[in-house]
Amino acid sequence: MKNKLNNTDRKQLDNRYQTIVHPLPPFYRPNSRVLILGSFPSIKTREMGFFYGHPQNRFWPILANLFEDEIPQTLEQRKEFLQRYQIAAWDTIYQCDIIGSSDSSIRNVVPTDLKPIIKQSLITQIFTNGGTSDKYYKQYHEKLLGIKAIKLSSSSPANARFSLERLIEEWKIILDF
Repeated sequence: MKNKLNNTDRKQLDNRYQTIVHPLPPFYRPNSRVLILGSFPSIKTREMGFFYGHPQNRFWPILANLFEDEIPQTLEQRKEFLQRYQIAAWDTIYQCDIIGSSDSSIRNVVPTDLKPIIKQSLITQIFTNGGTSDKYYKQYHEKLLGIKAIKLSSSSPANARFSLERLIEEWKIILDF
């Protein structure tokens, strides 16, 4: 028997949703070569004001390991790090309804406009950080940009089945670009 929500349960669930507009501008420079796309910023990222702000997100340790560099801690260090390695960062979703930071709750998506980033940089390869980002990239961006993205396993702390070592091994492909 299927588990169906009654009207009261549905209203309570709907009341937990918030419509959020992406609060961050894309991070890129004219010499950026690769673009790493998340789905939508977590609460911690929105509070910090820069990408991958959750302290348990493994994005920064992965990249630091790949480039044999220190893990950037401050906002300024993180921006300098991305610039040094010619990496751009943004998300596939500009606005959505979401519960907390849960990608699985995302609905009513408005995609980001990636064309200006591609036009104003040297980006030749796009990587999607996780399944949700990959899903929305394929749905809204791939045909428009004519660039096939390479899907990477999510650096999110919610992706507990992947160890840091396994993520580093998978993300090594970034070094080819």
